[in-house]
Amino acid sequence: MAGPVSAQIATATGGDPAPAAASIDTDASRVSDADIAERLRGIFGEIEGLTDVRISVREGVVVLDGSARTAEDIGRAEALAQRLVGVVTVENRIDRDLTVDENLAPALVGLRDDFDSVVAALPLVALALTIGLAIAVAGYLLAGFDRLWRWVTPNNFLAELVASSLRVLFILLGLFVVLDILDATAALGAILGGAGVIGLAIGFALRDTVDNYISSIMLSLRQPFRPYDHVVIGAHEGRVVRLTSRATILMTLEGNHLRIPNATVFKADILNYSRNPERRFEFDLGIDAENDAIEGTAVAVAALAELPFVLAEPAPSAHIREVGDSNIVITVLGWVNQSETDFMKARSVAIWAAKRQLEQQGFALPEPIYRLRIDDLAGVVDGVAGAPAEVADHAPAAAASAAQTDADDDAIAAADVSRETYIDRMVAEERTSLDAGDLLSPEQPVE
Repeated sequence: MAGPVSAQIATATGGDPAPAAASIDTDASRVSDADIAERLRGIFGEIEGLTDVRISVREGVVVLDGSARTAEDIGRAEALAQRLVGVVTVENRIDRDLTVDENLAPALVGLRDDFDSVVAALPLVALALTIGLAIAVAGYLLAGFDRLWRWVTPNNFLAELVASSLRVLFILLGLFVVLDILDATAALGAILGGAGVIGLAIGFALRDTVDNYISSIMLSLRQPFRPYDHVVIGAHEGRVVRLTSRATILMTLEGNHLRIPNATVFKADILNYSRNPERRFEFDLGIDAENDAIEGTAVAVAALAELPFVLAEPAPSAHIREVGDSNIVITVLGWVNQSETDFMKARSVAIWAAKRQLEQQGFALPEPIYRLRIDDLAGVVDGVAGAPAEVADHAPAAAASAAQTDADDDAIAAADVSRETYIDRMVAEERTSLDAGDLLSPEQPVE
């Protein structure tokens, strides 16, 4: 028995029949043009947007004419016609209907349906938002237990960080619950993806701020100094006032308020003079090249040993540093206790005592000597060229020398080398006057 017309055409041309597609069957054993046309009219009559399509069939060729509202409807009509058994081909002459009434009315209907859907979903939306808000509020209340987080974490800065992280976590959890109730969890992936891209861009733009924030965390965990410590951070010197979440506050030795970003502090070389109360000072003195340099070092050490503020252990010492053009340079070293003695005052008095002792023992501390040569002198002195001028004897009297020695001894004994506390008082006032928290804690280890 002969098959459908399409199968017969394929066989006649010598090709294999095309695979059978999903088809709309008819009741007739032989499909006529009238059956095809009647079947298509029935189908199009049930589909909104295809009711104005006219159909004519001849020899299995379907001609579609008329108008449809959208291009999607036009393609849909052609696809339906091609699925009928007995259709050889479809000639689609349908035009799109561009009249205002035909296009505006469905849009208004669609908007009304969307509005009705939104109104119907309002109770569910309200419930979802209430649950999400309750979760977020619970997170804020939990993060508000400052005493708990300060007990769990090593310092206040990390306590604030944990509390802020909890707030963000509970907000995200509440958002996920809301979207899950509304069956819109797919939107969460888009939101998180967009947030990730935005966060990456912000991270590149604020990389210095992020670096400073991380440095603050590291400095608060492994603290390199304490309040009132005398430190040198890079090129800056002063006493530590406090460590905040953004900067390290110093009071310079000139009494100025200095803020150094924590990222700079974390990467800088830090010299802490206060970690060890014992500190060594040194200075250079030049003696005449004809003097005994070894004896000179012994005299300088003996002078420092007589000073009450110079520590006996470690003992003072001295060594020959170099031989200059007109003198021998010796370096003198001594130790003081910074908690009781001012470093700079002690060094000044020690220099004066060592110089005085060397001079009393007959050592000369020469000044640089310059030789001048003057050719072709125009005159002579008393008719004799190169005659030396008379030199008066101005040697000091023995009594005057003894009196000067006693005065020097009294000046050294009365010298004030007590520790300077003015900067410490300024630091104390600074710490009590500001409300900002201090991340430096005595409970944390000091590196």
